Amino acid sequence: MRAIGIILAGGKSNRMRELSAKRAVCAMPIAGSYRSIDFALSNMEYSRIQKVAILTQFNSRSLNEHLSSSKWWDFGRKQGGMFLFTPSFTSENSNWYRGTADAIAQNISFLKTSHEPYVVIASGDCVYKLDYNKVLEYHVDKRADITVVCKDMPAGTNVERYGTVGMDEDGRITEFVEKPIVASSNTISCGIYVIRRRALIDLLQKSEEEGRFDLVQDILIRYKDIKRIYGYRMNEYWSNIASVDDYFRTNMDFLKPEVRQYFFKQYPEIHSKVADLPPAKYNVGVTVKNSLLSSGCIVNGAIENSILFQKVYVGNNCVIRNSLILNDVYIGDNTYIDNCIVESDSTIPANSYYKGESSHRIVIEEKGERYAI
Repeated sequence: MRAIGIILAGGKSNRMRELSAKRAVCAMPIAGSYRSIDFALSNMEYSRIQKVAILTQFNSRSLNEHLSSSKWWDFGRKQGGMFLFTPSFTSENSNWYRGTADAIAQNISFLKTSHEPYVVIASGDCVYKLDYNKVLEYHVDKRADITVVCKDMPAGTNVERYGTVGMDEDGRITEFVEKPIVASSNTISCGIYVIRRRALIDLLQKSEEEGRFDLVQDILIRYKDIKRIYGYRMNEYWSNIASVDDYFRTNMDFLKPEVRQYFFKQYPEIHSKVADLPPAKYNVGVTVKNSLLSSGCIVNGAIENSILFQKVYVGNNCVIRNSLILNDVYIGDNTYIDNCIVESDSTIPANSYYKGESSHRIVIEEKGERYAI
């Protein structure tokens, strides 16, 4: 593909509450064995983008460990590859990333030393599959300066937390509002952009001179009446995990057969770093209904409408319903968990009782003695 890739993985979201306290949002576990950044990386791989930069900042240790080897996404190559950029203090600059545009601007040498004519910019906290070649073809056909991937959301969706766009009959964006108080359109920006590399360099340099640091507010919205900015509509599955409710709902979508079939059985597949763990073990008397259990799990009790991530131990006579149990969790005997998210590395004491509501799910983080006698 005639493009380089940039994945924005800054990682902080107040709406993720406790879940983003120790990891970047792009490192959040998804569907048992994946991380949210795997979807953007797999899309880059499938689109034959050979050079990808990942811009990280907040709580990036877990994300960096996940990305420690690029071979899982076929970026272990002599020409191109995967590059991780974190804020660097230099004699000219001593700032953290002050926004998405500033994050790219601080690594502008990556753009200047590349030779591909186009850049694909994507957020790392979205779950979707997309061939970026189709977006690039649309971008070239429309002779656009910038192309924004958009999606028409179902009626009743709270689109006020996204950037909403309005387009004319030709697909040109005539209205772009970031997190409007009252939305006039149900079409949102998916946080995926295509732009010419030289044009991006010019826009970033100009924004930096003017003290502007946000890609959406200070480039897309500011230049929408000057530049030819077009919207590319995608109709397939897309979800953003910027809040606890979004994260829970997105994972629960993978309990639907059609969603699992789309992501894991239809080409292209989603790739991730592989853990060397044995398959899940179901002990005598276990009942499991409509659930996903990942490798390394040892299960007793009853599991229903839940996802157990890697290395989860469920004790005797436990009941887990409508819940997410993240990596490396120990659940003691006779525990009841319903409508909850159990944070990774937690140890839930025996005889515990947790019950959330569909309108307010509890995030549990316990640090009890796992092997107490």
